[in-house]
Amino acid sequence: MSVIYILITVSIVVAVVFLFAFIKAVRSGQYDDDYTPSVRMLFDDELIKNNLKKSDKNKTN
Repeated sequence: MSVIYILITVSIVVAVVFLFAFIKAVRSGQYDDDYTPSVRMLFDDELIKNNLKKSDKNKTN
């Protein structure tokens, strides 16, 4: 029976540690933008093409 008390205590301590780590991650801004990184690779080619076009226009002017 005493093993159950030890297991409950250890599980509560682990849960509090994970809660603290989660709150620290949220406050530091790790979860602010979760959409842009997943689609950034889809638009890299377009950004490069646009930058090349702009630099070509600047060279001709």
